[in-house]
Amino acid sequence: MKKAFTISLLIANLNLMAQTFTEVSEEAGINHAFKVDLATFGGGAAVLDFDNDGYEDLYVTGGANDDVLYRNNGDGTFTDVLPSAGFESVRTAYTQGAAAADINRDGYKDIIVTTMNYLDGNRTIAPNLLFINNGDGTFTEMTDEWQLGSDRVNSMGASFGDINADGYPDLFICNYFSNSTTGISIYNESTITNSFRPSIDFLYINVGGEYFVDVREFYGLDHVGFGFQGLFTDYDNDADLDLYIVNDFGFKSTPNLMLRNEFPEKRYFDRSINQALNYGMNAMGIAVADFNFDGWMDYFVTNLGASLFTINKGNGDGFRDGTVQYNLAIPVINDEEYTGPPVSWGVNFFDFDHDTDNDLFICNGALNPTIRPNPNQFFKFEKGTFNEVSAEYGLNDLRIGRGSVVFDYDNDGDLDLFVVNQEPRDISTTLPEPRCLLYRNDAPNKGNWLQVALEGIQVEKNGLGSKIELKVNGRLLIREIDGGSSHVSQNTTIAHFGLGNATTIDELTVKWIGGNTQTLTNVDVNQKITITESPSSEKRQAVGQLNVYPTTIEESAILEYDLTRPGSIVIGLYDVRGALIEQVADISAEVQTGFWQWTPQKDLPKGIYFFKLHSDTEVITRRVIKM
Repeated sequence: MKKAFTISLLIANLNLMAQTFTEVSEEAGINHAFKVDLATFGGGAAVLDFDNDGYEDLYVTGGANDDVLYRNNGDGTFTDVLPSAGFESVRTAYTQGAAAADINRDGYKDIIVTTMNYLDGNRTIAPNLLFINNGDGTFTEMTDEWQLGSDRVNSMGASFGDINADGYPDLFICNYFSNSTTGISIYNESTITNSFRPSIDFLYINVGGEYFVDVREFYGLDHVGFGFQGLFTDYDNDADLDLYIVNDFGFKSTPNLMLRNEFPEKRYFDRSINQALNYGMNAMGIAVADFNFDGWMDYFVTNLGASLFTINKGNGDGFRDGTVQYNLAIPVINDEEYTGPPVSWGVNFFDFDHDTDNDLFICNGALNPTIRPNPNQFFKFEKGTFNEVSAEYGLNDLRIGRGSVVFDYDNDGDLDLFVVNQEPRDISTTLPEPRCLLYRNDAPNKGNWLQVALEGIQVEKNGLGSKIELKVNGRLLIREIDGGSSHVSQNTTIAHFGLGNATTIDELTVKWIGGNTQTLTNVDVNQKITITESPSSEKRQAVGQLNVYPTTIEESAILEYDLTRPGSIVIGLYDVRGALIEQVADISAEVQTGFWQWTPQKDLPKGIYFFKLHSDTEVITRRVIKM
């Protein structure tokens, strides 16, 4: 009798664990799969509330299939509104990744969709596509108006973040190939590294919410690589956005890069070797969390093979490899068809059960067209280490996974999971029906929680890259607002905290990008709050600056000025002998920051010139070349 009772109890416990995540795609109206075009990659998803109704929506790329814009109906279901929302141009291109931000500060999030090539049979390289939110449920494509149309390579992940702390989200696009994919039908190490040129990446400054300017060279991004994803993150806790780039085939081309933002100087400096992050690997995606509550951000990088967990030592002392120590050396798959490590892509840290620990989901997917079982994995953090529990929690799906995101789609206070899956290139009798999957979080006995949305006044509208810190029961909990991560995807921009048994939050501090901080005390639990930035009169600016984009000028240039204090300015163009060629700008009003567009005279000879800015308190010079 006792034995029977024990077996019954075990079955009951297993059933309880099986209900931790419930796959609800069909009942939620999710009916989508990514489709590869011959031998291409894909795909991703971006979380955003595009209609500001309080329920977060999903943009999901389709590759050779149509994309979908899933409007959250607020009742647990989604409706694809893409056909009527102004996205006609995505149907002509092989779409790859997506991210969202309010780039013009009008209160509505806009969408960038990265592409590889046109679906016209010629497979010529397509531009990335920018869609501006009209605020009425529709979008207008404004790629050319925002000066993105002429930059064409094969792009992957996009990320938004305000790198110069001017209040407008800037844009990084991680690129893979720099030439067309014509003639290639199978992607592997040989065909990729022998047939394609690794690409430059794109870094765009947002000019006053009106257009983007490519500042890659000016900021010192002179690398090329087979890039999959960039992450804006503050690894050194100096209140500006550094840039972590993960690259495929890093052992043959450029390895992973950690670029330190030298703000207020307008430059990134490669600290990959110094920080021990220059891993040459087949990196696919990236996630960030402070898993050990020490106040410094740690990173997990997925790989074609063993993935990597790096732990921040803090104080600029670099990172150490904690993969084996914390039980994240991915278990080998062993079945009749394949023995070896999984191929991992998307990745997400999130506290699914509200015990204050960050758990870890890894989205796996076989290379396409190679079809073999490659189940997703889920690691619960408990007793000081990570334990793999995907089978018990219902997350070990066998489909061909790529991007993955977390968000609270049903507004019940916990984080749910969405996984982008692709159709197998060849017919498969071993894999389930290809479709993207929505997992509702039904974990029992969860602790208390808090969700925090940010509203920037001086900083970027949604506080992208800013950190929220909670002090709860002696622990420091940190979340960094995501502008693009995982694999060619973007998670929710609403910070989510599991609080365990805490019934109040002793202290909540927002560390806004740019250096402003804001603290609340005695915050109630089990609620979603919005924190509006308290404007600061302080401006973190050591010296006045004059920047020119580009520094090699053919048709026109953008001049950006940033002064130590407001005043009137005059900008002149001088030759190498110091003779004034042209007075470019004369602004008598009190200004401190701004932009000025300049077009050279038609008869201006090629050569070296200098822009010189005179203000009430300083003189700043910038060298340029006229081509």
